[in-house]
Amino acid sequence: MSGANCSSLTLGFFILKGVPGLEAAHIWISLPFCLMYIVAVLGNCGLIYLIGHEEALHRPMYYFLALLSFTDVTLCTTTVPNMLCIFWFNLKEIDFNACLAQMFFVHMLTGMESGVLMLMALDRYVAICYPLRYATILTNPVITKAALATFLRSVMLIIPFTFLTKRLPYCQGNLIPHTYCDHMSVAKVSCGNVKVNAIYGLLAALLIGGFDMFCISVSYTMILRAVVSLSSVDARQKAFGTCTSHLCAIVITYVPALFTIFTHRFGEQSIPHHVHIIIANLYLMCPPTLNPIVYGVKTKQIREGVIKLFYKEKDM
Repeated sequence: MSGANCSSLTLGFFILKGVPGLEAAHIWISLPFCLMYIVAVLGNCGLIYLIGHEEALHRPMYYFLALLSFTDVTLCTTTVPNMLCIFWFNLKEIDFNACLAQMFFVHMLTGMESGVLMLMALDRYVAICYPLRYATILTNPVITKAALATFLRSVMLIIPFTFLTKRLPYCQGNLIPHTYCDHMSVAKVSCGNVKVNAIYGLLAALLIGGFDMFCISVSYTMILRAVVSLSSVDARQKAFGTCTSHLCAIVITYVPALFTIFTHRFGEQSIPHHVHIIIANLYLMCPPTLNPIVYGVKTKQIREGVIKLFYKEKDM
């Protein structure tokens, strides 16, 4: 392909193929994702509304949960509507710059999600290990600064993805075998050297995910030591019971994330490509869908807030 064509492709558009090999089943694949998206939007927006309106939930733990809900609902909204357009209306074209923007927001928000889970682990550490100083340590200004630092970290580490991808020459075509613009899926369409993209992508994953998992592990090690040292069995159960929802959220987020990262880099030959694509979409959809359900079922204060809000609306 000529240099002119290469340039025009770079400045033109990509075609997202959806789930390669399963085009005939696109409608059926779309149904569970559509249902998950509806549950995610309703659940997370409901949580944000509840935390904002119930004074009993105006505590650091629930502020972080509201931030997680906002991150989750924004994350799935960056990919699912576009994916459903591919499945339902065969609208596969995406502008080059729109693709880069989607790629940035997907990776930035997944980094933000990981950071918020880390902040929630630190919140549980302070609540259990320093209960008498909890309110003085985690003040509203401290929570705001921690959330802002987490956001800026994600932006600063992910924004190079857009420049590294934009610099590549695209002269092998413009078909992306995916439902959304993922960093390495876009880079692999290029006819240039993507080694720098691969190395930086792994480095960013380690700096964000690796650091967050380390902090979460240290926090829960300290929590476990504090809980074990409690004399009363009831006190131990109550202290650790406050962490169960967060532990579920960690599992829901990190297990599919690690599977996606490792299979994308080391299992491409052994695992069919359509499995990669479906798992990559589940990785983005499972946390937003399941987190509100987990916190709603496991957290007594949220259950009570929902009941209180429901009866208040009924009385009106």
